[in-house]
Amino acid sequence: MHLEHGIGANRTQFAHQLLQVLLVGSTLGMMRTVVPALAEAEFGVPKGSFLLLVAFVVAFGVVKGTLNFVAGRLSERIGRQRVLVIGWSVALPIPIIVWQAQDWSWVVFATVLLGINQGLTWSMTQTAKLDLTRLDERGLTIGLNEFAGYVGVALAGIATAYLAVGLGVREALLVFGLAVIGLALALSWFAVVDTRPWAVAEAARHRDRKTAGPPPRYPRNVSVRPDTWEVFRLVSWRDARLAAISQAGLVEKFVDALVWVFYPVFLYERGVGLGGIGWIIGVYGFVWGGMQLFTGRLSDRSGRHLLNVWGMWICGLGVAMMVLGSGIAWWSLSAGVSGLGMALLYPNLSAAVADISHPEWRGSAIGIYRFWRDLGYAVGALGLGIAAQAGGHMETAFWFVALSMFASGGLLYWFGEETHPRMHPGKRHSG
Repeated sequence: MHLEHGIGANRTQFAHQLLQVLLVGSTLGMMRTVVPALAEAEFGVPKGSFLLLVAFVVAFGVVKGTLNFVAGRLSERIGRQRVLVIGWSVALPIPIIVWQAQDWSWVVFATVLLGINQGLTWSMTQTAKLDLTRLDERGLTIGLNEFAGYVGVALAGIATAYLAVGLGVREALLVFGLAVIGLALALSWFAVVDTRPWAVAEAARHRDRKTAGPPPRYPRNVSVRPDTWEVFRLVSWRDARLAAISQAGLVEKFVDALVWVFYPVFLYERGVGLGGIGWIIGVYGFVWGGMQLFTGRLSDRSGRHLLNVWGMWICGLGVAMMVLGSGIAWWSLSAGVSGLGMALLYPNLSAAVADISHPEWRGSAIGIYRFWRDLGYAVGALGLGIAAQAGGHMETAFWFVALSMFASGGLLYWFGEETHPRMHPGKRHSG
């Protein structure tokens, strides 16, 4: 059976996948505003216990990073749709655990399940869309994917903040969480189809040398069907381009860990209410999500590399701005600058990995990149917790993250290169 690639040719399934990632983002977003802000009052975290506060994000990062790695390989064996269903099934107990939580350890356990859910489901929505679309739509595809996901994060953060005021923290997360996760599980079971056959068809065309347009610059000396360890070495250090992208992905998650853990506490301690916190952090999510509609498409036309580098530096600037001024308007502007930086880099780091990963092992390569990227939650949360504990205040953590972003952007600029085949084509070969 002939399978056609392209967003237009697969619009129904593409739309289903966009709705899935919106719900994935909403599941993450419900844990990002009220839980950290009320960690002391609602869950008994002592004031100033920065390392205890970051524990749930460290757990999330380790688990999500590992599951990204597993999901990529698993999807090439049992299919994308089955992995998606498993991911949503794991999420069902999360709102019930938070509702019944006796102390912070319950929240940490719920976040472990959240990490499993996010590692399986977000990986699959991205991989499935890349299966369906053409090479010249790759930046747009990932931009749309991340737009839907992070708009979901922002909307859920605002919605749960207001629901918490009206219903209480636990009840708000219970109602919102069960509604979102239940809907997502039903749709993934009954409406989503497996997209692995599209990837197989694309790989066959590559083997038969029937692809059109400039060839990608795939890594050399790679097996036709490499095993997991070979792809891991390739993405992690053997190919300098992929290694540069992976370290940038790891470090940019320091920003999201900071936004998740310390932004709500930082703002709450300065007198901002839950609704205001939801909106300020929402600015970060809306700018990040909304601008990816344009930055992903822009990279299809102008290239990925410089957008990624400037994204790292602009994002770091936004983090530094947060502690250099005060007031809701300033904090919202700072959050927006960080969101703009994330919009420049986030879809285009993934697109760069996809550019130079052969269809035979692209699912694994994306999973391994996402392993390193989301491990950044754990590394970043631990680092900012140590920085804040050593400095005695949260501002030290902000500077730790800002400086890390500037340094990582420099490494990406030096060791990375343009990966878009039209701007930097390779030689025609099969693998």
